[in-house]
Amino acid sequence: MQTYDLEADGLRGLNAALQSQSQTTNETAWEVINPRGSHAIAVGLDAPIEVTVKGSTGYYCGGMNAQATVNVHGSVGPGVAENMMSGTVVVEGDASQYAGATGHGGLLVIKGNASSRCGISMKGIDIVVQGNIGHMSAFMAQAGNLVVCGDAGDALGDSIYEARLFVRGSVKSLGADCTEKEMRPEHIAILADLLERAGVDAKPEEFRRYGSARTLYNFDIDNAY
Repeated sequence: MQTYDLEADGLRGLNAALQSQSQTTNETAWEVINPRGSHAIAVGLDAPIEVTVKGSTGYYCGGMNAQATVNVHGSVGPGVAENMMSGTVVVEGDASQYAGATGHGGLLVIKGNASSRCGISMKGIDIVVQGNIGHMSAFMAQAGNLVVCGDAGDALGDSIYEARLFVRGSVKSLGADCTEKEMRPEHIAILADLLERAGVDAKPEEFRRYGSARTLYNFDIDNAY
């Protein structure tokens, strides 16, 4: 395992080292110590490596990730796994605003709570939050799955497209064009797989599904002012 002291050696050197790893690298395990809330840790990775961050981070940790696994042994600031393409990001603590924003693929697991706008404009990413999420989560979510094992705040799924939202707890309110939908066998299978991959001990039958009512897809004169 490669150990990198972020306080001693700096962020630029860390990201340069991680981004330079090839598909066939034998330096597959990295440990980052003394992160001290630094921003943009382990961004833009594109190799099958595993990075463990020993502490909490600032903005955009694991952003633009492809292939890599990033484990954060702490909490994260805004925009964790923003624009992720593939791979896995696991947060042992809580996440601030817009976790997983615009993510195209991969799996983001938050073992604590997530703040507002979790999964905003998600485009194929899978997000599993073991705690609660804040208001305006999954705003304009286009594709992918958002799983919430706790409660959801106001305006869940506002202006949603075709993403699937699964919530085990209560939903304070639904956003525009978001509605509760039937949990069919295929959705139970999707959810069961996500819960297993995220290491969550919960039954898919305990969740409710929400998605687009599809009333905003076409122009309606009654909506014009």
